[in-house]
Amino acid sequence: MHLYRAKYVPKGGPDGGDGGRGGNIYLRANRNLWTLLHLKYSRHVFAGNGSPGGANRSFGKDGEDKTIEVPCGTAVFDADTGEFLCEVTQDGEELVLLKGGRGGLGNWHFKSATNQTPRYAQPGEPAIERTVILELKLLADVGLVGFPNAGKSTLLSTISAARPKIADYPFTTLEPNLGIVSYRDNRSFVMADIPGIIEGASEGKGLGLRFLRHVERNAVLLFMVPADADSIRGEYEILLRELTAFNPDLQDKQRVLAVTKCDMLDDELLEALKSDLPDIPTVFISSVTGQGITELKDLLWSQLNDEANRVMTLTHRNLDARHRVAEEDNFDTSAGLDDEADNWADDDNFDEEDW
Repeated sequence: MHLYRAKYVPKGGPDGGDGGRGGNIYLRANRNLWTLLHLKYSRHVFAGNGSPGGANRSFGKDGEDKTIEVPCGTAVFDADTGEFLCEVTQDGEELVLLKGGRGGLGNWHFKSATNQTPRYAQPGEPAIERTVILELKLLADVGLVGFPNAGKSTLLSTISAARPKIADYPFTTLEPNLGIVSYRDNRSFVMADIPGIIEGASEGKGLGLRFLRHVERNAVLLFMVPADADSIRGEYEILLRELTAFNPDLQDKQRVLAVTKCDMLDDELLEALKSDLPDIPTVFISSVTGQGITELKDLLWSQLNDEANRVMTLTHRNLDARHRVAEEDNFDTSAGLDDEADNWADDDNFDEEDW
């Protein structure tokens, strides 16, 4: 609010300018970032406040905008409700995560023939606070799904230049790995090695909740079951059931089955195994001898370019409070710690030391 004053203008009237808007907070995808680690110590982001208007109908300065740089494939969830808000998948894609408030109108807007000296102005909109959860999901064409020691890392190291850790004990892979698979005529596709999924992963056991999210980004799911399994169909159904429990939309994705470790089987045993297969495209492979690798590449390429699957479907589910707590507590892969984390998630009266 301001009234014009000059030596030869006894009644200058109102001339208060408008206030500036508050700063916006943007979310921008950056292909040069691979993790969200740079936000670990910058968890609070404050945009600038708008400046008040001045005399002579001068507009106030707009608040400073803030931009949060994140890797491609980052999804945003509301921390209070768990609702999915938005995502950025392309380099340079920018979204308004939080919009700044509008500035108020100066008192010169309110002058009239009957109100020639308004001594009030419109206040600006108040600042808005929001807590969000940023979740990074790998972008890949093919995602490897299987129990621990099913041969996922071995396959990725065989058909791509990726070098994941390989050993003869469960949960060797503790973080997802990406590999670019070369195909005919200089074509290629991206394959993601998702850490082993166990029965009950959708409920927080093992590393399930931490890595099941990456399966949502894949166009085709390659289920891998070793040939020495008790029941190939049974293990496949367990894996599919865990994916469906985590996100029901995952059952609509294209699925391919690869029966691994077939280098020690003869033709008679292979024929016997074919009677225990689910009703999806299946290939018998061996990453050691290279058996069936070419057929597997051909099948995956045809599935990726299938007319029904030409557009990669990105599925999201809303976070619930129980899953969020379980993700924070899920440090170890042993069943004992996972059961304890589940108990903490169900108990609302746990101590700060337990947290």
